[in-house]
Amino acid sequence: MFCVSSLSKYPRRRRTSARENLAWGRVMTALMIQGAGSNVGKSMLVAGLCRAARARGLSVAPFKPQNMSNNAAVTVDGGEIGRAQALQAFACGLEPVVDMNPVLLKPESETGAQVIVQGKRLTTTRAAEYKNLKPELMGAVLESFRRLSAAYDLVIVEGAGSPAEVNLRAGDIANMGFARVADVPVILVGDIDRGGVIAQLVGTQAVIDPEDAAMIAGFVINKFRGDPRLFDGGYRLIAACTGWPGFGVLPWFTDAWRLPAEDALDLRNGPRHTGLHIVCLQLSRIANFDDLDPLAQEPGVQLTMLGAGQAIPGDADVVILPGTKSTRGDLAFLRAQGWDIDLAAHIRRGGHVLGICGGYQMLGASISDPDGLEGPAGRDRGLGHLAIDTVMHPDKHLTRVQAMHAATGKAFDGYEIHIGRSEGADRARPFAHIAGQPEGAISASGRVQGSYLHGMFRDDDFRAAWLAGFGVSVQTGYTESIENTLDTLAVHLEAHLNVAGLLTLAR
Repeated sequence: MFCVSSLSKYPRRRRTSARENLAWGRVMTALMIQGAGSNVGKSMLVAGLCRAARARGLSVAPFKPQNMSNNAAVTVDGGEIGRAQALQAFACGLEPVVDMNPVLLKPESETGAQVIVQGKRLTTTRAAEYKNLKPELMGAVLESFRRLSAAYDLVIVEGAGSPAEVNLRAGDIANMGFARVADVPVILVGDIDRGGVIAQLVGTQAVIDPEDAAMIAGFVINKFRGDPRLFDGGYRLIAACTGWPGFGVLPWFTDAWRLPAEDALDLRNGPRHTGLHIVCLQLSRIANFDDLDPLAQEPGVQLTMLGAGQAIPGDADVVILPGTKSTRGDLAFLRAQGWDIDLAAHIRRGGHVLGICGGYQMLGASISDPDGLEGPAGRDRGLGHLAIDTVMHPDKHLTRVQAMHAATGKAFDGYEIHIGRSEGADRARPFAHIAGQPEGAISASGRVQGSYLHGMFRDDDFRAAWLAGFGVSVQTGYTESIENTLDTLAVHLEAHLNVAGLLTLAR
């Protein structure tokens, strides 16, 4: 197990309450991790630093001013934030709250996104119009940041994208705009795995405003493979060209796949296992795809994330239609891949299907969106494998629940995050019950099932019961696996980075 004393280099501090901090007017300490590009590993670094700081006896919280993701988590205070911030909260030993990610953008099309502010939907806007909202949103960002800063010893902030995107600098709330207003020092992270890391870091300094560059207190090299001594010359060159001190070269973290991914670009097949073959259709607006992570870690399960243009394989045992931010749009996408034909053939062969949230809605007879909540108003024919009809409603259902699986009687925790209500004959055969009320639907054959509930497979007992129906035994404790991976990540950071120096920077 993770040993706090073995990592501690700071004297322990008495944890103070939010009320005490507010009364004393304590000045917060914070550190911001920004990337020299997208997908450089910021989210994982923040999670690891949060766990390392917690191991040193600090009370710590994560914060991301603005996130763009369709992979959301329902918070304990009844809102939604990016899934990465929920993982980071877990690394801190905290329940996620909306202040950890005050602005969440959920793309609904190539040019438009739903804007979630402090956990609740504000509006849907086009990318070109979003800049007009930023002054209003900065107020919410700073309000949330100040609440966290009053309650914790340390706040570790994650940027978005890269500060080198200077075309987006005006009104910025995600990177240097926030860092400057909140006076938070920045560590710039470069990804050496994709190549060009020297240009990433030196080039960032060259293009950003000098006052922005002055906020950068150092750099870190991430995702190194091989002998790090081979990069000594490049490391010294970056320091010489920028004047920024380096805080270390972090080797590739081989267990990263065990942690939930937030970006759909990170979707990958599970490790090569034999046994039950589960195929998940990778929809264009796939959402909450971390539902599948616990299945991917089971040795008796082979999880395939099926990309566009690929046929559903004939040896699939179960096909999962996941959540989506655009149900009707992704139904059209599904048909464009020919997956509707493949799915019908899969069912004729005796295969099983599970639809989750938007995937559940697609399996029905029809989907109606009279108010145009997810795109143009209208009604589409569903896949027709469940006798239900769905109508979209503006009131979003956003709640944590405890459900009882109808088939096995196993209780599990999950959450709902959807617009739309589904009714029809197959609701007489519910997937689960919530407070005695039916949830979801099952076809007459029992082989096509749908549910609005996310997160069900994280529950080890439920996952064991569900997989037992396919002759598979569970061998992994999911929550324990995440805890152990975060502990290992913290040790990894302590071994290769100057963590003490990073935490000293916080002011």
